Amino acid sequence: MSTWEVILQQTVNGLISGSFYALVALGYSMVYGIIRLLNFAHAEIYMTGAFVCLSVFGLLSAFITGWPAIILATLAAMCAAAALGFLTQRFAYRPLLGAPRLSLLITAIGVGLVINNGMMNIAGTKPRPFASGLDNTAGIRFGSINITYIQIILIVTAALVMLGLTLFIRRTMTGKAMRAISQDQDTCRLMGINVNKIIGMTFMIGSALAAIAGGMACIYYYKVDYTMGYIIGIKAFTAAVVGGIGSIPGAMLGGLLLGLLEAFGTQILGSSWKDAIAFGLLILLLILRPNGLLGKTEIERM
Repeated sequence: MSTWEVILQQTVNGLISGSFYALVALGYSMVYGIIRLLNFAHAEIYMTGAFVCLSVFGLLSAFITGWPAIILATLAAMCAAAALGFLTQRFAYRPLLGAPRLSLLITAIGVGLVINNGMMNIAGTKPRPFASGLDNTAGIRFGSINITYIQIILIVTAALVMLGLTLFIRRTMTGKAMRAISQDQDTCRLMGINVNKIIGMTFMIGSALAAIAGGMACIYYYKVDYTMGYIIGIKAFTAAVVGGIGSIPGAMLGGLLLGLLEAFGTQILGSSWKDAIAFGLLILLLILRPNGLLGKTEIERM
């Protein structure tokens, strides 16, 4: 395999894993940008979305198969994840918005454990296979490299989702309200913005994005298990911090950058260094640029 073929293959691998990280990292950044909460339950919502996608796909497989069934299953997972995100926000986080941040953080960890253990008892502890029925070999060949159509579709889907979110945040009134609330909630209330409603929508959108990543993981990894949220949650949080926690473009950049660094790092150092590369990057960046690549220094008013 020539050098350019290795570069191409690792670029595709990095973009796919980076897309997973970016989609989940967006949920971390959106919530933190609005209420300054590190929502560590977000990774379990990603896992829940994957299980819902698996279950709905299994029900639909008796009637339709292939991409139509996958799309419908992913849409169902998005709805379920959005509802779960809203409920956790409404009953676990909203009553504590005026409490110290440590209370919110501990609550987020507790909510994540509740969701994780609940899914473990519902779905069991053994990994469950996802038989998509798609041809995972058909694709475009460059020399000895075969880039499958599934890989291309996953990368394009993630790019379109991230572009759509960017346009939503910048162009719609709801997106502008989100940006305003992230600056000053009290002033927004005085201007007639329903802050609680916007916060609820933020959780729903972030959770739906995590469910898209969960559906993509079903297709790409061919299995689902209740522990799948743990490592991607840590990696996505790392991506959000690398890009600048609270920054939407930063979450996208951090996720893709982390995926590419992991891909090329494992090619050079070996797969056993994959996680060390991710967290080594986090430590190095926190030392050199504590606010992340696109983060801004915050001034807290007393």
